[in-house]
Amino acid sequence: MGETSLPAADPAAVLSGTDNAAIMMMLLDEEQTSRILSEFEPEELRRLGERMCALGEIGPDLIAEAIAGFVVRTEALGLVAHDRVEQVRGMFARAVGDVKADNTMSRILPEAAQHRALELARWLTPESLVPLVHGEHPQAIAVLLVQLDADVAAAVLHALPAEDQPGIVHRIATLGPVSPQAIQMLEELLSRRIAQHHGNRPLSIGGAREAAEIINGVGKVVEKRVLGELTRRDKGLARRIEDEMFKFEHLFVLDPKSMGSLLRDVPNDTLIDALKGVSEDEREHFFRAMSSRAADGVKDEIVARGRTRLADVVAAQKEVVTIARRLAADGTIAFGSGDDDYV
Repeated sequence: MGETSLPAADPAAVLSGTDNAAIMMMLLDEEQTSRILSEFEPEELRRLGERMCALGEIGPDLIAEAIAGFVVRTEALGLVAHDRVEQVRGMFARAVGDVKADNTMSRILPEAAQHRALELARWLTPESLVPLVHGEHPQAIAVLLVQLDADVAAAVLHALPAEDQPGIVHRIATLGPVSPQAIQMLEELLSRRIAQHHGNRPLSIGGAREAAEIINGVGKVVEKRVLGELTRRDKGLARRIEDEMFKFEHLFVLDPKSMGSLLRDVPNDTLIDALKGVSEDEREHFFRAMSSRAADGVKDEIVARGRTRLADVVAAQKEVVTIARRLAADGTIAFGSGDDDYV
């Protein structure tokens, strides 16, 4: 992510609402910020995180403007009622735990216990979601998948029986308006399945992939600091996160000069096996960095190689990624154009 600095000395600078929120978050201590951010939706977290990373140097004038805007807004709005039930439940949960909080809220407002399962599902890993919908009607699965992030929905679909996948995709493509009754039925299904499969056990949320996605968005300085500390604490975990951060497809963003530098260090047999695992269009990212004669030669070798074991393709791609990491670390190749850019 490129850095967009708002010069502190410019009195004409105008902050957006998201900029104001980002500055206010950075003025609080980490514990306070964590409690506030825990209430955000995934997309809200992404947008706010982008601005927090992109603001650059923040001078006294901008801090004063953000605080003044906050004061004016709170004076005008007072304490808004929006999402008050969730605010109260969150306070109760921190005080007495989730189970007691839910029981208390169900007595205060019986409807407060509803519509929580679907919200929770949006934060779960694919591994936790698959058992919740396995064997259910394709229509219910389709309604759930369209409300998930695309990569999570894809992973869930991939894990479901192959014979069910076309029907699910067909329903996704033809859903149209979804009635409140259908959403309510999905809520009830998820609530029942969560109780059946997990009971009071904690559900799996997050993981190395989710951590990698977050680190990819915070910029190189924070990335280096966080990964360095993680390596000190748990080398295995740090390596798993790095593997998720840097995949073979990330090489597609390299410019021809950087790609050429990479290809000079990659053994020819390794490159052939690695390219067997990608489409012809994706191979063009590599061929553009070669002479037409060299590219034609590689294409001929790919065809001549015939069928290649998936394990060999994966191993070759990992070797190419390892070489790219080394070249990026010593500055031979670069991803993006700024200090905070990363694949």
